[in-house]
Amino acid sequence: MARKSLRPHLNQIRSWVRQGRTDAWVAHQLEVPVQDITQFKEQNELVGEEEPGAGGAPEFPEEVDLRAEDDALIAAELEAAALEAERERELAKEEKAKAAAEKKAKAAAEKKAKADKEEAEEDEEDEASERGRRRGRRGGRRRKTGGRAGAALEGTFDHGEEGYGLWLDPAIQDDPIYAEHWAGHRPVEITIEEEQIVIRRIREDS
Repeated sequence: MARKSLRPHLNQIRSWVRQGRTDAWVAHQLEVPVQDITQFKEQNELVGEEEPGAGGAPEFPEEVDLRAEDDALIAAELEAAALEAERERELAKEEKAKAAAEKKAKAAAEKKAKADKEEAEEDEEDEASERGRRRGRRGGRRRKTGGRAGAALEGTFDHGEEGYGLWLDPAIQDDPIYAEHWAGHRPVEITIEEEQIVIRRIREDS
């Protein structure tokens, strides 16, 4: 990296040197290494008023020592820079923590949405299964009877949510006796016995 030329600052450096500014203070102001200031002063024979070769006594009877002030100023600026860096680190940590919290919340929301979706799908499957069971109770199992009159058929006596009913095997519609005497809406008489339920058709003429 090329060294910064101090020649354009000659008069300013000469003024600071006469004021008694330290090499560290001057270097801090110009943002260059201290050794560059020291070397530049030697090359240009720049000395303070209190140093030998300054050419006489100082103008003021009481010389103000600026070295302590320079050191304090530099220390204050360095401390301020350190505090600023610390604040930036704290802000970075807060941003990181905030991003992590948002990511965690998003993951939790996605997990909950997935669980809700799976639960809804399970409910739909349960409802479909329940509908299938109800249809099975109503229709019973279909048996191939070949249309033989008076053949035994299976059925289901339903005693549940939809009331009381007798669901017969759909094969009954192929029975010629059913087709002749029972098809359609027929008033019946029910007799409840221990081993059987007897259904008798009521004659319309009676």
